[in-house]
Amino acid sequence: MPLKKRERRVPNGARTIQEFPRITFEQALDFAVAAKKAEGLRERTLIDYAKNYGYFTDWVKKAHPDIEYVDEISPQIIRDHITYMKYDHIRYDGHRNIKTEDVGLSDTSVNIRLRTLKAIFNQLERDELIEDNPFAKVKLLRQDVDLTNCLTDDEVKAILAQPNRRDFVGFRDYVGIVTLLDSGCRVSELLGLRAGDIDFQTRFIVLSGEMNKNRKPRMVPISAHVAKLLLQLIEENKQFFSTDRIFMSSFGEPVNANNFNKRLKYYGAKAGISGKKMTAHVYRHTWARAMVLNGCDPFTIQKMGGWADMRTMRRYVQMDTSDLRRSHDEFSPTTRFIKKRY
Repeated sequence: MPLKKRERRVPNGARTIQEFPRITFEQALDFAVAAKKAEGLRERTLIDYAKNYGYFTDWVKKAHPDIEYVDEISPQIIRDHITYMKYDHIRYDGHRNIKTEDVGLSDTSVNIRLRTLKAIFNQLERDELIEDNPFAKVKLLRQDVDLTNCLTDDEVKAILAQPNRRDFVGFRDYVGIVTLLDSGCRVSELLGLRAGDIDFQTRFIVLSGEMNKNRKPRMVPISAHVAKLLLQLIEENKQFFSTDRIFMSSFGEPVNANNFNKRLKYYGAKAGISGKKMTAHVYRHTWARAMVLNGCDPFTIQKMGGWADMRTMRRYVQMDTSDLRRSHDEFSPTTRFIKKRY
């Protein structure tokens, strides 16, 4: 690898040479992934790193074919890439099954890709493989707060009426939905549950560090009703399957998040709900909001939900205007000073 040199002052006034290798895009990814793997990042995260980095490098090869090394990337090129993602990128371009003419990625999708690129270039900078980090001067897109990311009580009731509980798949889906609403678990945590992860005597789901996003073990309480449903599903599974997994397909295979979200979308459509996302993550939002409205303190919610930062939890708890009106009418200080007239 050719070396790029720069002079750097040292405290005693002498001059020294700081050498930086010129690395290709492929080499940069290999270095960054190796460092992140040594830090213990999950395999799924590393796969996402390679995928999102690949989107960027493929675009660079087309838009700037003269660029060969990562140190040639500038903030202006990155902003050019952001503009392309927002306004010119064809959604699902190259997908084998999905064909669409929709153009432009959502701000959320753009930020997900930018976070990956920032993480890779930050690692290259820490390892002194690049002299200047072009992503240090690039900010994420500002996003509007989505106030529709929760389900109302009526919508939840309509959805729960859709699964056919006399059917194995329908009953499994019903148990999964109710468990999400009762526990606030992430979809990966729910679908990874095994019979031994549930303490039916104390009614706690025990999530090991391997199951959690932040690798911290936690205990999640569940209601007696949900514990009973989970026990019924486990007993039904024992009649047909030898595995101790709880959420499985009718063929005995583990249910993945993509297929489960498709089932949630199907039930949402059957319930006549439109204009809202139908994913397991929306049920986590709904759980957090309901816990707040029912009077649970935020620190307990943070611990049950497994959030390391209170600021992260606050993004999950969005209240609509009816919630705000009810809270204001109940807690407004003017009610203490102004005499009611009958």
